[in-house]
Amino acid sequence: MTGDSTENSPLLKDLAFPYRLLGAGGNSRECLFLLHGSGVDETTLVPLARRIAPDAMLIAARGRIPQEDGFRWFERITPTRFEQKSIVAETAAFAAFASEAAKRHGLDLDHATFLGYSNGANLASSLMLLHPGIVRRAVLLRPMPVLDHVPATDLAGIPTLIIAGAADETYGPFAPALVTLLSRRGAAIDARIIPSGHEIGDPDAAIVRQWLAGSADVA
Repeated sequence: MTGDSTENSPLLKDLAFPYRLLGAGGNSRECLFLLHGSGVDETTLVPLARRIAPDAMLIAARGRIPQEDGFRWFERITPTRFEQKSIVAETAAFAAFASEAAKRHGLDLDHATFLGYSNGANLASSLMLLHPGIVRRAVLLRPMPVLDHVPATDLAGIPTLIIAGAADETYGPFAPALVTLLSRRGAAIDARIIPSGHEIGDPDAAIVRQWLAGSADVA
């Protein structure tokens, strides 16, 4: 059923993070954990994800930190500085959530992609660095490094797509540092820059769709 909608998918609160589970079409084992940006909720990445992977199971999670009319994943001090204790605590909680959600719903993390945008992309990279083994494939849209103290994590061979916006004045300048950081820890990085600001849309969907097809062939 590829025509599912968030309106027909209840917000589940049986685990540490509220989430919606949107069913896959056919017998696909592919699943995407969707990690939204700041000030919105779990529904915002669903249309993009369906353009990327129409047959995948979607786990659309909601951050626990209130911001304006929505949510975020951890506290921030400025738009580019973040509360480190909040990052560590929320990332640990999400690592446990991802493992429990996979067990509860019969998902295979080996076939999961963590698709994060902005603050959600920063959560995904923090998961990779602080809790290796949870993220086996990552797509980071408009990310930046957020950890003040980065452990010497071994990310050998983890396929990671990073898409920065050429006109993204807030996060764009920091993207190369994240590429370097993850590359030095062994991640298999594919870094792209597109003519965009901080917003995401069809160009991102096209790149991610093509990249996922290629990384699935390699995996």
